[in-house]
Order: sequence, then structure tokens, then C-alpha cells
Amino acid sequence: MNAPPVRCYIGLGSNIGDSRANIVEALKRLDEMPYLTVKAVAPLYRTAPVGYIDQDYFINTVAEVRTTLTPRQLLDGLQQIENDLGRVRVIRWGPRTVDLDILLYGDQTINEPDLQVPHPRMDQRAFVMVPLADLNPELVVGGEMVRILAGLLAKEQEICADK
Repeated sequence: MNAPPVRCYIGLGSNIGDSRANIVEALKRLDEMPYLTVKAVAPLYRTAPVGYIDQDYFINTVAEVRTTLTPRQLLDGLQQIENDLGRVRVIRWGPRTVDLDILLYGDQTINEPDLQVPHPRMDQRAFVMVPLADLNPELVVGGEMVRILAGLLAKEQEICADK
């Protein structure tokens, strides 16, 4: 018997090349993954880099998906999309054609060397919380409602709708 689909949230970001086109292509490929359906996508946001700041601004969004893939299978699929779209890992938090992160996988907590869910520091990043609040403002992350975190972080970190 198949397990019921799990609601997951995937963060997407890009700041190399045509970032909007990179995000659109990543979303298309995400929706083409077997055993996964994209249910909703937040608007695109233009955001300042965090961590390594000597780089261009990012375009970010969050997708809500339903999947019967395991967290590991989902991670493998996301990394394959990144690789196919030219992602090169040189500098931590550095420039990238596309970045796809599992933010939440149902209500599971996973702590493996290369897979942490909820995604580390997501509750400290406007580029995650603001689009996540567009999709599910009542969701609770780190003991706080996403819409409250998004409002606080949007005042502290540079983020604006990408038009």
C-alpha cells in the first residue's frame, strides 16, 4: 500500500544568468518529477545575499508540493535539477544558477550530515519566510507563525517583490 502524499515546501533561489528563467525552468522540472506535484508557488522576490555578500542579488520563491518520495529521494531529485541547470558548488552561500532546498517535509525533523529538515536558519531568512507566508501564513516554524516571522524579517532584511 502506498503512503499518502506529504506536503513539503521547497525554497528556490538564483543569482547567475537569467534568474527568473532559471527559477521557471527549475519549477517546470520540479513539477515533472515522478511522485511529486507542485500545488502552489509564491511570487518571486528580489533579495539581498546573506552570508557571502560579494555577489548579485537573488530571485527567490517557495513552492508547495505534495510527494510520496522519501526525504532522501526528494533531495536527490532536487540536486539532479540543480546539476542539470548548471549549479556549481564553489563558495558556501555563493552565487548559483539555481538552488533548491527542502524547507519542510510534513512535520518531520531530519538531522543527517547532508539533510536537515526543517532547513537550518530558515526562520531567520526573509527570502524564505516572506514567500512561505504567501503560501501558508498560519504555518508554525520554530514555535512562531510564519506570517509574524515574515513581517519581522522583512523589516530587517532587504526583500521586495520582483516585478
